[in-house]
Amino acid sequence: MTDFEGLKALVTGGASGIGRATAELLAERGAQVAVLDLDPSAVEKPLLGFRADVTDDTSVRAAVTSAVEALGGLDVLVNNAGIGAQGTVEDNDDDEWHRVYDVNVLGMVRTARAALPHLRRSRHAAIVNTCSIAATAGLPQRALYSATKGAVYSLTLAMAADHLREGVRVNCVNPGTADTPWIGRLLGKAADPAAERAALEARQPSGRLVSAAEVAGAIAYLASPLSGATTGTSLAVDGGMQGLRPRPVGQ
Repeated sequence: MTDFEGLKALVTGGASGIGRATAELLAERGAQVAVLDLDPSAVEKPLLGFRADVTDDTSVRAAVTSAVEALGGLDVLVNNAGIGAQGTVEDNDDDEWHRVYDVNVLGMVRTARAALPHLRRSRHAAIVNTCSIAATAGLPQRALYSATKGAVYSLTLAMAADHLREGVRVNCVNPGTADTPWIGRLLGKAADPAAERAALEARQPSGRLVSAAEVAGAIAYLASPLSGATTGTSLAVDGGMQGLRPRPVGQ
């Protein structure tokens, strides 16, 4: 497909995982793509890499400005940068709550704030926020992470309403447990990584983790001009985890 031909896209957290898969897919489908990341050294052509710390407004504004100048405009923003957190509501102190919110929620706010003046000049402006199944389903040991993703879900709806008449569509994608470097690190810390991976796979009706490429495909769908009537929508990419209740195997 070449539905992004001539369009300019910016992907945060685009040096690895879902962000990298998304940046590469958008480029394959015709977009010129810039990646914002804390460490853009792994970014390869045709992608453009820019260093940005989403917890620092000055850093974000400078990186967005540089990226837009290099691209020659901006049509699509993929707000993907984020970090994880484990534990119940008792297990993280105030500093950790502030830190994770600063990245997962305010990071999107800072990037969108810097990008919107450029997006308003586009005829096909779209923002896609990477949310999570954790925003809509109660997951154990994910209180802090879930709270941030619930905020991202609500933020998506509010932004969609605010910027509809400016021609900027805003949607989010809600992945289930995705096979990303972050999950790999969590599994590496487990007492029995193989058993922990099997447990994560078993809680999804599809019986496997979601791939980064599958999430990237959903992001591309929401960002594409072909989806011009879609805004204020969350798209689950979770192997049926949110909505399906299949019988156990063998029944």
